[in-house]
Amino acid sequence: MTSTNGNKAQTPALAVRDLSVAYGERLALDGVTLSIAHNTVAGLLGPNGSGKSTLLSVVAGLRTPRSGEVRIFGEAPEPARRRRVGVVFQEQALDPVMTLWETLVLHGRLFGLGGNTLRRRAEALLERFGLASRQRDAVRTLSGGLRRRLELARALLPSPELLLLDEPTAGLDPDARRSFWQLLRSVREEGLTLLLATNDVLEAERECGTVAFLHDGRLVAQGTPAELKRGLKHDSVRIECVDSDGDGGRANALAQSIASWPGVGGVTSAGPVLHVTVDDVSTFVPRLFQTDADAIRDLRIQPSTLEDAYFQIAGASLQAERAQEATTA
Repeated sequence: MTSTNGNKAQTPALAVRDLSVAYGERLALDGVTLSIAHNTVAGLLGPNGSGKSTLLSVVAGLRTPRSGEVRIFGEAPEPARRRRVGVVFQEQALDPVMTLWETLVLHGRLFGLGGNTLRRRAEALLERFGLASRQRDAVRTLSGGLRRRLELARALLPSPELLLLDEPTAGLDPDARRSFWQLLRSVREEGLTLLLATNDVLEAERECGTVAFLHDGRLVAQGTPAELKRGLKHDSVRIECVDSDGDGGRANALAQSIASWPGVGGVTSAGPVLHVTVDDVSTFVPRLFQTDADAIRDLRIQPSTLEDAYFQIAGASLQAERAQEATTA
């Protein structure tokens, strides 16, 4: 038993090598290679269209890649091993007319569970997630936060070893989001590996031990939040410039001007928006307005975050408007 656990800990929970997926002529994933250690919380960070949901769908066995390979604890994600992976989808995937109990029982039977084993697991999860008193209610009567709890309970019913979460807190109010993460942390403590796809930089920075940056289907960086932010200056300044011609000309001119200023770190532009990391905003901002106040439409100051690291490494914003990823097989 000890030897088996040791080998499991040494084997990556997820290993992806040279993975490519295409929708027609468009590459949704382009040669992605990454490794996620056992018993960790790992994040996929990127805007819509960066490839996050596509990658999760391949790992879940719902989509066949054009090329490359996926290994889950050293094994290919074949149907017979699918119970090792639980999934909480981005879009709600519950039947509104079924009761909570029916939802769990049906899911359990799809994974070969039955009898007392299924009953005990379903009862335990409903109790643990504060849903026991609602088990005979229809799903449609639940709030958004309680539906997310039910989806998490359903994903955990077959006792998976790897849990995939596709923007699980999107649309939840702050209380529901906090409650959901409390549940996730509790199951994480039992040795479950979590892979979280998100474009919420604060969520990724707070919850993930390691983060992978995806941009246009490519993996552009991977590391701990501290490693990814290494080299950034202390503060971040987001500058939106006036762009009457739509070519980002004033932003580019301003970027060239401030890049050589003392105390300025990275300067990255995307259209009319500049992200600048600096040592001291109290000296930078006055000089900025003295240089070209008419070019500045909006300005925001905050401590440097993973969003600044993403902007500097990928050269794009996490909030960029992109086509929504396809998530169906």
